[in-house]
Amino acid sequence: MNLLVTLIIGGIVGWLGSIVMKTNAQMGIIANVIVGIIGASLGAYLAGALGLGGGQVMAWVMAVVGAAILIAILKAVGVFK
Repeated sequence: MNLLVTLIIGGIVGWLGSIVMKTNAQMGIIANVIVGIIGASLGAYLAGALGLGGGQVMAWVMAVVGAAILIAILKAVGVFK
């Protein structure tokens, strides 16, 4: 059950990150899930490094920010145009 929840939340976070970075049309559901899961981990790391806390809302915001940063990195190396 935890895997299913992780995939769904990863998909939502990746989708929101792709909307922010305007790559939504270029990404499919699998790319959204992968970017969302990795981006959420990146966002959690950044929140810890910056000393940010604040509960569930901040966790969602940082997950989307992490996904957006990951998409920006992927755009820089040419994965998304």
